[in-house]
Amino acid sequence: MTPSLPDILVGNFMCMADPGPPEQQGEFMAGKVGLVALLSLLAAQEAEHGVAARVEENALIRATLDAAAADYGLEVADLPSTGALTIAALDLVNAALRRALIGLHEAVEARGDTTRHHAILRLYAKMADLRRLELPPLPAR
Repeated sequence: MTPSLPDILVGNFMCMADPGPPEQQGEFMAGKVGLVALLSLLAAQEAEHGVAARVEENALIRATLDAAAADYGLEVADLPSTGALTIAALDLVNAALRRALIGLHEAVEARGDTTRHHAILRLYAKMADLRRLELPPLPAR
């Protein structure tokens, strides 16, 4: 799972909301601050690329479904679309598209359609790449 920007920000809040007892302030607090810093870095990446990644992913899934519609009897016209460029709106559409893609993939596997199966696997890899968040290198000890 790649967390969305709201997930990351809530994680930051939860991490710092309870300072803990005094005996945990030393290394424990340093660890909490490090975690918040890491989550902030991930949040910055998600804020920068999250909407564009979702728009592209939705378009790629829709194109895959459109290409298979005639061969597999898919009703793609009924799938939702949105003009709203918010993460929440795009994620709602994405969830419906992913369910349809999973259904298509099951049908493709049942039929033994290797060409389309491999195309869907390449799509999954592209989707993962679009949502990738980069962790910083570990500091040298």
